[in-house]
Amino acid sequence: MAADRPAPVVAAASPDPLAAPAARDWPSDGRDYTAQRYSPLTQITAENVSQLGLAWYADLDTYRGVEATPIYTDGVLYNTLPWNITTAYDAATGEELWTYDPQTPREFGRYACCEPVSRGLAMRGDKVIIATLDGRLIALDKADGQPLWTTRTFELDTGFAYSITGAPRVFGDMVVVGQSGGDMGVRGFVSAYDVETGEEIWKFFLTPAPEEDGPDGVASDGVMDWVRSTWSETGMWQTLGGGANPWDSIAYDPDLNLVYVGTGNSVPHARFYRSNNEGDNLFVCSIVALDGTTGEYRWHYQMNPGEEWDWTCTASMISATLVIDEEERDVLMQAPKNGFFYLLDRATGEFISAEAHVFQNWNEGFDEDGRPITSQAVRYGEVPVMVAPGPGGAHNWFPMAFSPRTGLAYFPAYQSAFPYAVQPGWEPQPLRSNSGWGGFTGEGLNARMGIMAEAAELERAWLTAWDPVRQEARWQVELPRHGNGGVMVTASDLVFEGTTRQTFAAFDAFTGAQLWEYPTQSAPVAGAITYELDGVQYVAINAGWGGGAAQIERGAGIEMPRSTARLLVFRLGGSVELPPLEVDASAPPEPPRLTASEATVTRGAQLFAETCALCHGQNAIGGVKDLRHMTAETHAMFNDIVLRGAYLERGMASFADILSEEDVEAIHAYVIARANEDWGR
Repeated sequence: MAADRPAPVVAAASPDPLAAPAARDWPSDGRDYTAQRYSPLTQITAENVSQLGLAWYADLDTYRGVEATPIYTDGVLYNTLPWNITTAYDAATGEELWTYDPQTPREFGRYACCEPVSRGLAMRGDKVIIATLDGRLIALDKADGQPLWTTRTFELDTGFAYSITGAPRVFGDMVVVGQSGGDMGVRGFVSAYDVETGEEIWKFFLTPAPEEDGPDGVASDGVMDWVRSTWSETGMWQTLGGGANPWDSIAYDPDLNLVYVGTGNSVPHARFYRSNNEGDNLFVCSIVALDGTTGEYRWHYQMNPGEEWDWTCTASMISATLVIDEEERDVLMQAPKNGFFYLLDRATGEFISAEAHVFQNWNEGFDEDGRPITSQAVRYGEVPVMVAPGPGGAHNWFPMAFSPRTGLAYFPAYQSAFPYAVQPGWEPQPLRSNSGWGGFTGEGLNARMGIMAEAAELERAWLTAWDPVRQEARWQVELPRHGNGGVMVTASDLVFEGTTRQTFAAFDAFTGAQLWEYPTQSAPVAGAITYELDGVQYVAINAGWGGGAAQIERGAGIEMPRSTARLLVFRLGGSVELPPLEVDASAPPEPPRLTASEATVTRGAQLFAETCALCHGQNAIGGVKDLRHMTAETHAMFNDIVLRGAYLERGMASFADILSEEDVEAIHAYVIARANEDWGR
């Protein structure tokens, strides 16, 4: 260790093992309540990390994105996959101890924005807690994986396309969970449950119901009249829910007994339709602090009043104590989608500081109360305008880490821009992507394509080390493409991250120098963990390329051949080898000839944007499956797949409830037209 680097500090013991776990353990998503993803282990160092090798791996038998952070305690590693299939492994050998499949209905895949992923699980005492895509919270016996209790977090007949993709969190004796679905149209809420019984403790809605519906009878009632006043008296929010769903990060301060909820984007995205271009629309794109016992409102900070760019504030929220202007401050830090890094006072929500870490054109500063000053140039109408960052965000859900030794936060950053426009005469559709965005046909499309070309010149991706006190980058490592994975840091000053080079890498936490890299055959987007068992330090990561970032990469036509997803576990001197990657160099098949009329193709383009683009990419480029590259067999089955669920077991549900045969023929014609435009490039 360099002479000028501080000695490792071991946290004091706590009666709550989740507040200050043993150094060897990683029992929750962010390791402890600070969610710093910082481990005190030091066996693996800058001097010996080059000797890190594979100790064992588990094939996960899926090409879908695997976004979960595993958890570890008592010699057992727990992991969860798409469709919430959960497995316990002997953490030294990789022997499978048990697997639990909650039989998540595959039709819920159509409600998941960016694949039916799960970002993690939780534990407390003898229980492992999972939250399923279809809204169940299930406590499993850690010893054998058998269910101990099950509770439903949302009903299936609400009319809203709710789902859960985020990890549940255990804080003390309660489980707190949010839900997804904001792109489809939901009314966001967060709820807490007794960890021993699954009984609901409290619930807090994050957007208002129409006034005529009356109070909800839950913890948010006390502020809902005020919240409703920040929305227009009329607008599509009343039927589409408004959004603000907490689909990823939720944090906790046990001393203040505050639960911090990061909220999602608004719906419809276009503020013109959602709220008549009026109001802040609380609590979209905000951090909301709630009383841990009652769920009652304590404070909030809204990053983007009147949000309409698909920006979310659901990224990692990290607690730390920093010296700012010679005073110790207990802060909450977050780098959400909008391109800024924020520091807030944990107790009061007071705005301390914020600074952009990528190019952005929406913010003209902050007023004396910390409210952002939004440029009117990014408040779009029917003519597309370029806004930076784009909807993928400057920092999305990929976990951020913080080292109390270096005083730096580490996160994957993405510089981007996107053309935004309102679709004239747009009408919302049930259970679809309800953005209200336009510019997909005619002159709007021409303008959109020009802006996208300009935006492509701006695209960059980095691993960024950020000084939150000075609000500046200490170092950056440039990496290819969006989608570089979550970050973990250790007391031996190593930063671990999966990269879109399809590698897992270690960097010097002070300088950013790359010290080690391992070819993983699939880009690891998840967060890594480290643990110690029988005196040996291990590092574990899920390598499973997928989700929203993969849709962007596939849309650029640069997706690399990859293996199925794997759980990879490393140790010093590990010598296990992965089987060789089968490189598929085949070209996309030649598409059928286009026979449909221009009017049919135009109608299909609009239906595709409303119904299919969420999973299959804007302009039919990329997505979970690039439909331009369908085989002749798939083309022949197109109607059966879309209307009759022929691929239900692959996660492609029937859309017969919202699409007619004529609609599907139009969509198919549009896909064929796009395939013919781009085939052979």
